[in-house]
This record gives sequence, structure tokens and C-alpha cells, in this order.
Amino acid sequence: MLKLFRHIPFLKAVFLHSITAFGGPQGHLGMMMKTFVDRRRDVTEKELLDFNAFCQLLPGASSTQTLTLIGYKRGGIVLAIITLVIWILPASFLMGGLSFVIRYFEQRETEHNLFRFIQPMAVGFLAFAAFRAFTLIVRNRTARIIVVTAMLVTYLFFNNPVIFPVVLILGGLMTSFTEKEDKDRQPVPYRPIKWGNIVIFLGILLVSGILSETSRKQEWPNRKSFNLFENFYRFGSIVFGGGDVLIPMMYEQYVVRPNAERVLQKKKNVIRVEADDFLTGAGIVRAIPGPVFSIASFTGGLVMKNEGKSRQIMGCIIGAVGIFLPSALLVLFFFPVWHNLHRYEGIYRALKGINAAVVGIMIASTIYLTRDLSLAGIVEGRAISFLNMGVIAGTFVMLMFSRLPAPVIALACLLLGWIF
Repeated sequence: MLKLFRHIPFLKAVFLHSITAFGGPQGHLGMMMKTFVDRRRDVTEKELLDFNAFCQLLPGASSTQTLTLIGYKRGGIVLAIITLVIWILPASFLMGGLSFVIRYFEQRETEHNLFRFIQPMAVGFLAFAAFRAFTLIVRNRTARIIVVTAMLVTYLFFNNPVIFPVVLILGGLMTSFTEKEDKDRQPVPYRPIKWGNIVIFLGILLVSGILSETSRKQEWPNRKSFNLFENFYRFGSIVFGGGDVLIPMMYEQYVVRPNAERVLQKKKNVIRVEADDFLTGAGIVRAIPGPVFSIASFTGGLVMKNEGKSRQIMGCIIGAVGIFLPSALLVLFFFPVWHNLHRYEGIYRALKGINAAVVGIMIASTIYLTRDLSLAGIVEGRAISFLNMGVIAGTFVMLMFSRLPAPVIALACLLLGWIF
């Protein structure tokens, strides 16, 4: 317990990050770089990029997994779990609370769009992270080829989440076969693999599936709880591409499927959510700080809202635990495996290509999101388009040339949205 006290400043930084990390996963990496690399030096820039590349290969919430690994590197599995809880709690609390007041948000019209410049701010953070990563990683012709190729392919197929792990694997294969052996590299110590994590992960997946199906067939009084947990745990176990993939998947599960003709004809007792309610939550989750996966807390509350306040609170908790638990178990199991693979020369060479591919993905994401913001601004009015570009450029310049903390920049963009 005493060892945890020395990590209190780190946990305070995690909490501050959790309540100011706007903009979704695109902005989270840049904010982590500013907070945990530049200001606190909990990890090096190279370590953060390595964590991010590894998490892109796993299903689940990648920014959540990356932050969990920062805690793991600093203080082991206990600190990693505490870091995870602190990170997900504010967003899950806000989204769970939204399920109680959803009608108010649907009916209320606001004069000021407080979050108008959060997305361009996130693009500025992403551009900053991409620039820093480029200067650190891209040192030779092969790396430049991988960056350009990954950028073009990612941009063309940006809406297909499978493209991210595919690009990373191909980039790794390229340098694995082309790079020369690095005779000066330091030996990597062996890290023991905790097999219990993968056993727990698979065990929960199996048991939750059995209980969910049994409760449905036998019409248990509390079957919604079992169904909800199984749904969210399955989503957290298979989703690649982050919240942009999770939200459509949940929409199909809880809005589209229950209204399908075959379901209606068979009069199946399925979990359903109103489309307007779900889409309101999907919009708001992008405007609050923290992980987009916290929409599971909101959806769990919606599902249980007609069964009393205590059951609704339980639905929020089931949603949050179910969606984030597989991400944590997977990253804590596979990270020692990933670490040990660094011991092999072929894998070590492949990591150079994977990191170069990550840079290409980051650049493509910056261009793609900037394009969307520019088009949106033209639709709303040319002035908004120029303001969006100004916020992107201003965020990048402040990150590069000032010592302003990331939360201060986020608050400044909120103030700008309120003014305009």
C-alpha cells in the first residue's frame, strides 16, 4: 500500500487527463505525449509509440489500453488497474447519468455550441503526435516508403477498420526482410507471461455466453443483465477500429435488429433501444472527455431505464465493466508476449516497419479528419471552415513551441466554442 503513495502524482495526472482528454482517440495520443512524455516523463516517446502500435493490433479501446500500459510500465499490474479505473470512471459516470436525463438533452436547444472546436483541437493534437513520431522514427528510405504507402492506403480505406492491423502487419513484414541486423542493440530481458489473464478472458467469454443464452431461453427475471454483459463483453473482445466501429455495431444490435421483420414475426423478447435516444448518446459521447467506449454505460442505462433506478444504475455498471474488461485482460496478457518478441532479431526489425506504418496511419488520419472539418465548415459557413483550420494550426503551434499543459489547451478551445 505504501508503494502506491509514491504514484499519487501520476494518478492525479491520469485523472486530470481523463476529464480533459477531448476529441476521441485521435486526440488522446497527442495529449498523452504532451502529458506523460514531455511534462512528466513517465515513458519515453519511443515507448509510447511502441505501446500505441501494439494496442492497434489488439481489439478493444486502444487509447484505454495505451494508458493502461503506461500505468503498468510505471508500477505493475496493480497501478495499471487503478489507472484504468481512473481513466474510464468520469466518462462512464457522465454517460451513465445521461441515460437518466436523455429527454432533457433531446428537447433542449443551446445557443452556444461549446464543443464546436473540440474536433479541430483533436486534429491539432494528432498532427503534433504525427510530426513528433515522424522525426523520431523515419530515418531511412525504407521507412519513408512505408510511411507514404501506409498513409495512402489508410486514407483510401479509412472507414474499413480492418485496414489498421493489416497495414501494421505489412509494414512489419517489409522491414523484417529488408533491414540489416543491428549489432549494437541492447539485449531485452525476459518478462514472465501471466497466463491467468487469458484464462480469465476466455472463461468469462464462455460463461457469459452460456448464461446469456440460458437466461433468454428460460426467461429468467433478470435475464437482461446477463444478456447485456455478454453483448458488451463480446463487443469489447472483437471490435477493431475503436468507437467509430463500436457505435454502428451497437446500433445494429439494439436498434436495427429488434425491429427486423423476422424478429417481429417471431415475437422474440429482445433488448431494444429507441433510435433517437441512442443517436443522442452517440453524439454526446464524442463531445465529452474520455474514451468513446463509455457509450456502453449510457446504453446499459437506457436498456434498464423502465425497471427502476437501482436496476438502471446496475445497467450502467454492467455496460462499463463489460466493454472495458476484455480490453484490459487482453492487453495485460499479450504485452509481456509482445515485449519478449523484441528479443528476436526478426521481430525487432519488424517493429521498425510497424512504427513507420503507425506514422503513416497518423498522417492519413490527420488529413482525413481535416478534410471532413473543412467540408463541414463550408456547409455551415466559410468563416467556420477558416476557424477550424485556425484552431488546428494554433493547437499544433502551442504544443510545439509552448509549455502549456494539454488540459489548458482543451479548456481554451471550449472557451472559444462558447464565444463563437
